[in-house]
Amino acid sequence: MINAFIEMMSYSFLLRAVIVGVLVSLCASLLGVSLVLKRYSMIGDGLSHVGFGALAIAAVMNISPLKITVPVVAAAAFILLRLSENSKLKGDAAVALISTSSLAAGVMAVSLTKGVNVDLENYLFGSILALTKEDVYISAVLSAVVIFVFIFFYNKIFSVTFDESFAGATGVKTGAYNMVLALLTAITVVLGMRLMGTLLISALIIFPALSSMRVFKSFFSVTVSSAVISVVCFILGITFSYAYSTPPGASVVTINLAVFALFSLVGMVKGMRK
Repeated sequence: MINAFIEMMSYSFLLRAVIVGVLVSLCASLLGVSLVLKRYSMIGDGLSHVGFGALAIAAVMNISPLKITVPVVAAAAFILLRLSENSKLKGDAAVALISTSSLAAGVMAVSLTKGVNVDLENYLFGSILALTKEDVYISAVLSAVVIFVFIFFYNKIFSVTFDESFAGATGVKTGAYNMVLALLTAITVVLGMRLMGTLLISALIIFPALSSMRVFKSFFSVTVSSAVISVVCFILGITFSYAYSTPPGASVVTINLAVFALFSLVGMVKGMRK
């Protein structure tokens, strides 16, 4: 496996995939803990469907995908959050409504446009070959922003995650920090979609957090563990994909699933000892 990883790093397109994947995995894991605890984890899945629609339309219009997708998905994140908080339409219904509509819009845009060759499978399941040098630069900058904002507002995000009512009573602007969380999630989803695919990107948000919660209990330890698990699983998954010619996104998710099963077993053993 080590030899396969070293050999893999000699290819520039695989090196780009690893750089982007590690950055996205780190961002997704940091945000995933708060999203899972707040029961917002499906927002990541909904936003990925919105991103698919935006990516497809950008491809049809021959525009750089990230320039269209980032603002569209960010706007969708705000709308979903507002609908969840202030509307009679419940959160899961709002996610389903917007995500399926966006997915349909993307498919329709591609199917009705003649003379444009867009491989929908790359957007749905991810493709290493889809990443360009520009994607790497943009991903590095946006990932740095996500990590910096998360660390800078760590205490506020922590308080809003565990007891939003109490945080609001102490003067914390909970609505603003929920918006920050939604925006960071939107950016992370967009960055990871081209590599992991629309149908699999939410796994990077959910699995590491759930695995960590099986063993660790404090917010800080779960966050750190989640970050380590996410990065390690991505590297193992992409190496496995290279060595055995399996789809990269599915390989990463499979490794995450195996780690979740392992951590669940460890957590069960720890519980029995107590």
